[in-house]
Amino acid sequence: MSSPLSPPDVRPSKSLPTMCFFGATIGVIAGVGAWFFRLLIGTFHNLLFLGELSFTYDANVHTPPSPWGAAVILVPPAGAIVVVWLVKTFAPEAKGHGVPEVMDAIHYQQGRIRPVVAVVKSLASAICIGSGGSVGREGPIIQIGSAFGSALGQFTHLPTRQIIVLISAGAAGGIAATFNAPLGGIVFAIELLLVSINVRSLLPVGISTVVACYLGRALIGMSPAFNFPPLQSPSFELSSPWTLILCMPFGVVMGLVSVAFVRGLYWAEDRFDALPVNDYVRHVAAMTVVGVIMYVLHMATGHYYIQGVGYATIMDLIRGVLTSPTLIVILFLCKLVVTCLTLGSGGSGGVFSPALFMGATCGALCAHLLAWLLPSFEISHVFLVLAGMAAAIAGTTGAIVTSAVMVLEMTDDVNVTLPIVLTSVFALGVRKWISPESVYTLKLIRRDHVVPEGLQAALLDSRRVSDVMHQPFRVLPSTATWSPFSGTTIVFEDHRIRGVIRGAPSRQDDPQKLLANCEGKYVVATPLTPLTDCLRQMHAEKAWAIVVVRVLPCQHESDVVGVVTDRELADWQRGAANLLEGGRVTT
Repeated sequence: MSSPLSPPDVRPSKSLPTMCFFGATIGVIAGVGAWFFRLLIGTFHNLLFLGELSFTYDANVHTPPSPWGAAVILVPPAGAIVVVWLVKTFAPEAKGHGVPEVMDAIHYQQGRIRPVVAVVKSLASAICIGSGGSVGREGPIIQIGSAFGSALGQFTHLPTRQIIVLISAGAAGGIAATFNAPLGGIVFAIELLLVSINVRSLLPVGISTVVACYLGRALIGMSPAFNFPPLQSPSFELSSPWTLILCMPFGVVMGLVSVAFVRGLYWAEDRFDALPVNDYVRHVAAMTVVGVIMYVLHMATGHYYIQGVGYATIMDLIRGVLTSPTLIVILFLCKLVVTCLTLGSGGSGGVFSPALFMGATCGALCAHLLAWLLPSFEISHVFLVLAGMAAAIAGTTGAIVTSAVMVLEMTDDVNVTLPIVLTSVFALGVRKWISPESVYTLKLIRRDHVVPEGLQAALLDSRRVSDVMHQPFRVLPSTATWSPFSGTTIVFEDHRIRGVIRGAPSRQDDPQKLLANCEGKYVVATPLTPLTDCLRQMHAEKAWAIVVVRVLPCQHESDVVGVVTDRELADWQRGAANLLEGGRVTT
């Protein structure tokens, strides 16, 4: 596993005014990029579903019946062929929902994202969504904005910490412009991307968000993502305490739904990866199933419902148009299945929209259940639908503040703030208790890449011994004759570690002196041991080295795989300070 913090980054920092200018530039790209990305989605959707060359597409309105009839089943697999070709040929990083790749670049790749990712992600995700794939718009626009921020940072030779700020600025601007949610964009960057919060990081991110959102409103429109006027009429009435009490068990349910979504997604990915077929067959077969489910729903109900981002279905649930509990259950299960099929088999797109869809259906089902169990109890179904949407995002992604803020901005309804927050808290708590990793971090954990929570306070906690492990070492038996070696020597006797020598001993001709020259104390750990645990033990035992072994207890010389000395720890800490530095810089 590579460490992003070594060697220390010595590139000169740019001044705050320069970073703010870069933030505004990224905001322009993010705002125009979000508009262009939506045009791409509309173009591919109208062309593939309706046979029309048109840019106009309102995701909040159901797609009319396709003139292809039953042949519409072939639309998702047709899009799948192009998606696989784009991803395999130009940018494998564009596969999936995108945010884990951005987080990985921040914490493990010194903020490097290839510029081609922005182009490929735009095309692949637009085709995937436009052809009926069950994914969202947020993952692609985050990766697109982040890729431009990274490219600008690399082109101007910024240090890693400032490249990360520009990556976060691109992601925040993309979120703000796509969903008309400026606060949601900023909070998303704070919760999931930035490794340090201070004036130097927040100013470029905030400027990028404002510029991107303004351009998004100018090009896309001023309306919230879910434009339903009754939501936007504040009542200024105190909610019943029973409403909040009922949000607690509902939050538990949403936590279980989040666990099912996260684990189901990666279970599907593992099953598809294990199939003895190539990427084309895998993704085309999955998207054919998606096409069949979509067509069957259309034949039975008159709407495709689960295709694309699914916002039209969410609007039906908010308006109370969908009233059949049976149909709502079917839609929830179908959305879960088609999302796992789309992303698990190699599709490209985000997880926000599927999570919103499943949260909305769960909220509507809860409203029906309450109406049946407590007919005298009055609670608006809209409260539960919106609370379910926020809780699904919070439980799935771990971004609890982002989920609450974004749902409030996307609906322009402040009356449901308390139910949203309470439901989201319980949903996240239950998901984290059962499944500690989010839909973003689980993908990185499977690569042995740990991403911290809590910004710089937890950056050290996220590192393992293997991140700072020093490879040049040797193992000698205590009876060996010394030979020159500038690295670290680990001395063994009777298959047990007897000591550690740095450099050459003062007496090299006597094997007994080899043991006498073992300097100080050491601790023993495995590569996956948290670094903070070792540091505490080293402090308690006044040790200067960590001997890294495959397994504990160490029973043979071949079990030793590395060593960490105080020198490596000092270098790593300098790199950490450099990454997290937020002080003044010179122009």
